[in-house]
Amino acid sequence: DLHREAANAAQLRRNWEGSELLYVPEIFWDLTRKNVLVMERITGTPVGEVEALKAQGISMRQLGERGVEIFFTQVFRDNFFHADMHPGNIFVEPDGRYIAVDFGIVGSLTQADQRYLAENLLAFFNRDYFRVAELHVESGWVPRNTRVDEFESAIRSVCEPIFNKPLSEISFGHFLVHLFQTARRFHMEIQPQLVLLQKTLLYIEGLGRQLYPQLDLWTTAKPYLERWMEEQVGPKAFSRKLRKNLPKIAEHAADMPLLLHKLLKDAAEHRLELQWKSEELQQLRKQLQQANSNNIWAVSGSAMLISGALLLTLGPSILLPASVVTGAGIGLGSAGGLLVIRALLRT
Repeated sequence: DLHREAANAAQLRRNWEGSELLYVPEIFWDLTRKNVLVMERITGTPVGEVEALKAQGISMRQLGERGVEIFFTQVFRDNFFHADMHPGNIFVEPDGRYIAVDFGIVGSLTQADQRYLAENLLAFFNRDYFRVAELHVESGWVPRNTRVDEFESAIRSVCEPIFNKPLSEISFGHFLVHLFQTARRFHMEIQPQLVLLQKTLLYIEGLGRQLYPQLDLWTTAKPYLERWMEEQVGPKAFSRKLRKNLPKIAEHAADMPLLLHKLLKDAAEHRLELQWKSEELQQLRKQLQQANSNNIWAVSGSAMLISGALLLTLGPSILLPASVVTGAGIGLGSAGGLLVIRALLRT
């Protein structure tokens, strides 16, 4: 169904609207049918015609680096990547901007896969093979009972020979091929989205080094990956996620006092008590009582943290000045944080 391909093209066009790196032709929806796709006519030089591109004064190094940047931007910023980027589907404008066509195959990753992939690549180039193995287990790509030390040893035997080459000759794509082949020996399930990404990365690398053989993908990609990771796990990421989830938090915040009261009441009346029959079960009972107490502290602290965050986010009102609202928000948040930490330390 060409409507799906047209929709893919429209999505990519929105993602790259106004970009100096990539142009995606406009789709003419009024003329598009299930078996007919009509899009804007493009003019450009096929990316495989290197001599023709050089004759136009286009920098091959810049063109190669831009291709890598486009790929990583699609994967990590947009989470929607053109998965059929072979030279027949790419053209270049006289100013060096790429033009993409043929949007029948696209890919995307889950947020978890995005993060684990970025961390894997960073750990690989830092030669932290234990972390690479650990990430595979944490992500669920290999079974939870996998021996991390054995997996690390297998990864090391595959990856160390790669580093005998100059960085400009190291292939991300081939690294992923070898890594996933090794992981399959440890019962990694086939991940279609990762296979698609691996294929696309091989296309991009091959194209980039066809244009500029000295292309150093690591130098180009590492700052982008590090910046993306900082955005995902730093204070800005926490603030962004809090703002995004604020409507849900506000929706359920009104129920928190009632739920907390019920939990405290049930605990006080021992309604959660069971009849213990043996000495071993009595010990387990004590542990559960301690856990129940910790849960109460954690829930109380979380409620205060959420209340403080809501006050700071909503700002001053007609009834309360900014200083009071800010002070109350910081006070509640701080007290809540201390209660949560207390619960964690007692666990």
